[in-house]
Amino acid sequence: MNPVIVIPTYISARRRKEGGNILSTYDHTTPLTQPGELGRCLESLQKVQGLGQIVILVVSEPSIENQAAEKVQAIASQFPSLNIVVVGAPEHALIQQRMEQLGLGRLTKEIGLSGYGAVRNLGLVVANTLGFDSVVFVDDDEIVEDPGFLQKAMYGIGKLTKKGIPILAKTGFYFNSEGTYLSKSMDKWYNHFWQQGKAFNKWISKAMKGPRLSRSNHVCGGCLALHKEAFKRVSFDPWIPRGEDLDYLLGLRMYGSDIWFDNQWNLVHLPPETPSEGTRFRQDIFRWLYEYRKMEYSRTQIDLMQVKPSSLEPYPGPFLEPGIMSRIRTTAFLRSLARPDKKAYRKAAKAAAGEATTYAQRNCSKYFEFQFVWPELMARIENDKILHTALLQSAANRQAAGAERPGQQRPHAAGMQPANVAAAGIDPGSTTEIRLNIAD
Repeated sequence: MNPVIVIPTYISARRRKEGGNILSTYDHTTPLTQPGELGRCLESLQKVQGLGQIVILVVSEPSIENQAAEKVQAIASQFPSLNIVVVGAPEHALIQQRMEQLGLGRLTKEIGLSGYGAVRNLGLVVANTLGFDSVVFVDDDEIVEDPGFLQKAMYGIGKLTKKGIPILAKTGFYFNSEGTYLSKSMDKWYNHFWQQGKAFNKWISKAMKGPRLSRSNHVCGGCLALHKEAFKRVSFDPWIPRGEDLDYLLGLRMYGSDIWFDNQWNLVHLPPETPSEGTRFRQDIFRWLYEYRKMEYSRTQIDLMQVKPSSLEPYPGPFLEPGIMSRIRTTAFLRSLARPDKKAYRKAAKAAAGEATTYAQRNCSKYFEFQFVWPELMARIENDKILHTALLQSAANRQAAGAERPGQQRPHAAGMQPANVAAAGIDPGSTTEIRLNIAD
């Protein structure tokens, strides 16, 4: 296998408690003026055996996209031993331009730098273009302590089970700051109707006692390995506000595949403090109402496998049942009485009754329409030499420009393997703007 590690990183102009657009509100962002967690993650990857290419996806508001990419490039340049390609707005523009030239149209909503699902799709497109046969997603607020992390990530991928079932996607698990893989979610009276943590703990406790690989009901998006036969066939959902990793499991099942859980593959998750738990709950409301409507819609499609909530017990099945609206309203009300973020919970409860329901109804069918396009898109873009060269040259130019700034050393082209750069005919010293001057 020839895996690439893909790391999304989220940069903001400042630390904000709330985002405007439901799809561009993230669990955490790094302010432009602060170092953030990415450097810590990259430092930990230096010890990983057999590590090859790393792709960092830079997500930010359009007003700071250039500064954000420069910031991330400066961090990446501190680790010259790592082969890093930084992908930001310029590289995204190249991809969109090439897709138009190939007759695929503009898919900025579906493959881009806004929204968890679209960002992961962009990572898959980059991996496919550069010729990698597997992708390992890692989040920027994680650290890898096991030198055998990548070897374990590839364990079983592309192989068949004893029953002849191909293993095309797998997930591991996180240790948190307390050194446990169990959720720290509080089992309090105000969470009586929202026992995500309790249900997850029940599931993972059983999975950890079983065989090394077992069918998974849960997905850790920052510890996720995908074979190209999975990611070329099934995309992430660009319309889900959060939880795109678990949603990918549902997508795979609908299209006849599955995700496996590896109880020996792990890393450490050390996220920064969440500014507003009420805002996060609001995202969860949009997420679960959307997921419920999407599952309902999928049952009207004759070409999809039926995924029943009962097959996803103890988690996340209960959150896909018809009573989800009642549970949301009750939990929002109870938390507004007991938790510090009272105003945000009241706002979340109001959202459930209005905009979240409308959002789910308007968008629940769009993913399936996009899925008709995705396999053809991936087939056309796979190993595309024109885009391959343009992406590497664009990344090399940013690296060279950063190295020319005072106080920065100039490592080899964008941290890329020199052979790749030479094969693409790239001059890492060039800072010329790149355009795909190819006839439509």
